[in-house]
Amino acid sequence: MAKPTYPLFEKFAPKNTIQRCLDTTILFLLLSLLVYRLLNLSSHGFTWLLAFLCESWFTFDWVLLLNAKWNPLIYRTYPERLVEMVPELPPVDLFVTTADPILEPPMLTINTVISLLAADYPAEKLACYISDDGCSPLTFYSLNEASKFAKLWLPFCKKYNIQVRAPFRYFSGEDISLATNSFEFQQESANMKNEYEQLSRKIEAAAHKNVPCELKGEFAVFSNTERNNHPTVLKVIWDNQENLSNGLPYLVYISREKRPKHPHHFKAGAMNVLTRVSGVMTNAPFMLNVDCDMYMNNPQIILHAMCLMLGSRNENDCGFVQCPQRFYNIRKDDTWGSIQQVMEEHVVPGVGDIQGPLFVGSGCFHRRRVIYDLGPEGERNKATKLTSINADEDLITKFGKSNELIKSASDALKGRTYYPFDLLTSIEAAHHVAGCNYESGTCWGTKVGWTYGRTTNEDFITSLTIHSKGWRSTRLSPEPPAFLGCAPSGGLAVIVQLKKWYTGMLEIFFSRNNPIFATVTARLQFRQCLIYIFFLKGGLNSIPLLCYSALPAYCIIVNSSFMPKVHEPAIYMLVALSAIFQLYTLSLYLQTGFSIRVWGNSQRVGILIFSGQLHGLLRFITNFIGLSEQVFEVTKKEQPASSDGDDVDVGRFTFNDSPIFVPGTTILLVQLVALALSFLGLQPLADDGNRSGLPEILCSVTVVLFSGPFLKGLYERGKYGIPMSTICKSASLAFLFVYLSRCISMS
Repeated sequence: MAKPTYPLFEKFAPKNTIQRCLDTTILFLLLSLLVYRLLNLSSHGFTWLLAFLCESWFTFDWVLLLNAKWNPLIYRTYPERLVEMVPELPPVDLFVTTADPILEPPMLTINTVISLLAADYPAEKLACYISDDGCSPLTFYSLNEASKFAKLWLPFCKKYNIQVRAPFRYFSGEDISLATNSFEFQQESANMKNEYEQLSRKIEAAAHKNVPCELKGEFAVFSNTERNNHPTVLKVIWDNQENLSNGLPYLVYISREKRPKHPHHFKAGAMNVLTRVSGVMTNAPFMLNVDCDMYMNNPQIILHAMCLMLGSRNENDCGFVQCPQRFYNIRKDDTWGSIQQVMEEHVVPGVGDIQGPLFVGSGCFHRRRVIYDLGPEGERNKATKLTSINADEDLITKFGKSNELIKSASDALKGRTYYPFDLLTSIEAAHHVAGCNYESGTCWGTKVGWTYGRTTNEDFITSLTIHSKGWRSTRLSPEPPAFLGCAPSGGLAVIVQLKKWYTGMLEIFFSRNNPIFATVTARLQFRQCLIYIFFLKGGLNSIPLLCYSALPAYCIIVNSSFMPKVHEPAIYMLVALSAIFQLYTLSLYLQTGFSIRVWGNSQRVGILIFSGQLHGLLRFITNFIGLSEQVFEVTKKEQPASSDGDDVDVGRFTFNDSPIFVPGTTILLVQLVALALSFLGLQPLADDGNRSGLPEILCSVTVVLFSGPFLKGLYERGKYGIPMSTICKSASLAFLFVYLSRCISMS
């Protein structure tokens, strides 16, 4: 009897009737509000018109959100069937990117690398490449020391089926092993903890030195290097020459060549160098990229991803596999991490029924064929043209002047999945393709590899390029979560991260890479285009949000109104809209597993999201008109600890004298001044039919509550309080707003 074949994955479309009803009800109320505004526009002033414009934008935003979440699709993978049905697992190249040993401590990077090396996958099929854009001898030293520890750590994990394979998380007590009660296990675990603590002490001691080690021998190449001016540094830290399945996977360190007058295209440039170097060294058909702070939390995640990659009937159904971003450094009452997780659970699954989720920069499995500009139909004619080592001019233009890379690209496009690796013989070719001049006159960054553009958001623009070619993508969310990262903590880190995202998204939106153009001229589906617009326009949201948050204060100051009166029937429509929306968001948080307290905290940090959007918009404008240069800001990551503890400072927002806190503080002070004027009865006289009342006061109070971190920062001290210089600047702007409002009202 023939052996039965079972699918490697299944798709499920969960029923969401209640959610659709609530979504539709909110949309109906928003549209009803707009109709009410229009019908009464002539009898009201400027504030009524401004409210109508803002609410029109919010309605448009809600329509885009409904499009993204309307048809959720969930994938369930069966890795236990993979070994039975696939004769030989394909190789996978693992990419880790880091840029600054200070903002991204080496202990974060080596924990991520160790977790990848310890994956449940044949070691001879894995090769891990670390891109160090800081060209730091400390990072290279840390990786060398980590490789020694990994040779002990990997057998220990495999022997006792350790599930949490990032050492700093395992030794925090999170893991439950199958052998926790055995004396032998406890003894070996204690020995491993001792080895890891020694490793931590070595790296910590090296980090406190100007030069972490003597720059000779393997480290001599770092003797005359600068961060943005150095030759290519490429070192094979470990070469699994014996091809042992239970050994240590290949481990390669790369710091690409950088010169002051050559653009390096930030992270996208680093990813393209990793793609080329891995292409001439191991040339795996699949590639996984993670940020240095995103360790592998599920040791079988590569098997899960291969179920989707290999189990798809058509290649175009799975151009890349994206895993959700989750975080380990969040508390029970976390605010920022919970917002992202709710979005991941209740919005992102809905795009699976269109062209799939967007590439978010980390935790993503790519087909090398897709990165090499192969269409979803498998254009084999492209592959057949790549059989000659002496490639013609078209191929040189596409892949560059490296015969080795062109031959490896031919193998990849023809579907050649595996051949024995010999890394040492390909060092010279790898140096060549990592040079800063290599991409000149080629298609790298346009048609091949990670896409360049006037943006630092290489993930979104690359995702848009792939979907525009007709490829689909897949969301993979197994249990336990695939990867866990370090969420930004403190007010400054959160706003800087958001500013970076929103700046890059606006740069894509207002460029030739706009998704609208891709829908008209390429193969991006219309609904997928709307999904990209929903995310890319995020920075523009700050304009209606700023106007709408200023409206209640303005109306109170000048004794005008922009809301229906308490006795008017229309007020019930607004009350119903607000109540249903808040109950709806609360239900999403509860379904995700968070508490009411977390939901409440998330409502109070709306000012942080607004601040990130506003600063992203301002940075985009200054970049566009040439007042500032495009820079890639690395978000500061926290040094990993061996235990979680109960640090009372974790999750608290910190402030400094950065101008990034001025807008949020100004909005808060404007509301407080307006409420004080109302309470003291210092408002000017107004027409009884159009004066401010209880609705405007409640709206102003709501804005104050949504500014929770800034409100708390007004009376806190030290790093948790808003500096006096920021308060003075904001107070000046607030009183200027009050003065101008009175002048406009009088005129």
